[in-house]
Amino acid sequence: MIKSKKVVVSSMLLLALILSACSVTQGIQTTPTQNAAAAPEQTSSTSAQVLEYTQGEDALVNIYKNVNPGVVTILVYTSDGGVGQGSGFVYDLDGHILTNYHVIENATDIEITFPEGTRTRGEVIGTDMDSDIAVIKVGVPQEVLHPLILGSSADLEVGQFVIAIGNPYGFSGTMTTGIVSALGRVLDSMRSADNGSVYAAGDTIQTDAAINPGNSGGPLLNLNGEVIGINRAIYDETSSAYESASYTGIGFAIPVDIVKKVVPSLIANGSYDYPYLGITSIDGLTMDEIEAMGFDPNVPGVYVLEVTSGGPAAKAGIRAGTRTTKYNGLYAGGDMIVALDGVSVKDYNQLLSYLFMYKQPGDSLTVTILRNGTQKSVEVTLGSRSDL
Repeated sequence: MIKSKKVVVSSMLLLALILSACSVTQGIQTTPTQNAAAAPEQTSSTSAQVLEYTQGEDALVNIYKNVNPGVVTILVYTSDGGVGQGSGFVYDLDGHILTNYHVIENATDIEITFPEGTRTRGEVIGTDMDSDIAVIKVGVPQEVLHPLILGSSADLEVGQFVIAIGNPYGFSGTMTTGIVSALGRVLDSMRSADNGSVYAAGDTIQTDAAINPGNSGGPLLNLNGEVIGINRAIYDETSSAYESASYTGIGFAIPVDIVKKVVPSLIANGSYDYPYLGITSIDGLTMDEIEAMGFDPNVPGVYVLEVTSGGPAAKAGIRAGTRTTKYNGLYAGGDMIVALDGVSVKDYNQLLSYLFMYKQPGDSLTVTILRNGTQKSVEVTLGSRSDL
């Protein structure tokens, strides 16, 4: 919990400045079920229309009134007598609830509480450890269910105002605000390979909206009240914090475009099959590290640190480095991936995002690489993570 009065005042001032700066083309919009705010007055000095603070405040109140009935509290009971708590939201009128996989992991019994007071038990019918998504099925009357509207994460921009609703520390129906702090973050999957390596999940949204233990699985919303992500994790430099840390100003959410792609398969089949390339890479290498591996640091791409033995990339002849450098774990002489199917990739996140959004296991993929200063294309048949 933030105790500094100075920080709270600064946050309110920022909110006022953001809302007062909205123009008619980028102002707060409402869904068909929301009460539209009164039209802002036009100033005499410019053609821009300014949203008054009170109007912005009313819009946030309306978003909460429309969205909160669809946000649920999830209690999880485990075989060792433990009790965990998280958030979720209504996906459809068939009684499907979305949350994080790590919220319901190891659950023997799940209790769902709706804001209007209805309580019911839920059954997990689908899980995706890679993107940390789970689907819970409940049997309640349809009038209890208030499905949230799914927006789009493809057109998000850094600086966009966002809202989180959830149940931090058990305080149900808590609403916090912030901005999109960054896009395209890469987080570890909840699933590990048999060799102990950890898969990656890309295109993650970073936000400074306050997210604390208990917020996991709740919605991240835009100013239309549409879901743009599922709140997943909190940054903690001492751990891989999912429920272990408190608010640090750096939170992460699963992008809704991944949710829309994965959830129908979770409902129909209980799982989702991700394509698998079979390489290991990392973003954020320094110029010295890149040069030590034999590449120009001004040329963007994905540096192949490891190739999984027997994997799709290895079968296609993609190479990792073998010559030692002064940096532990970094080897020279490997390939750098610069494009997939002719689409440039500047970093590992873009590679993962392209695979997740446009490819399926068994698909053919044209991988353009730089090797010893020469560009060449390699055809790869993608595998499946579920086979590993």
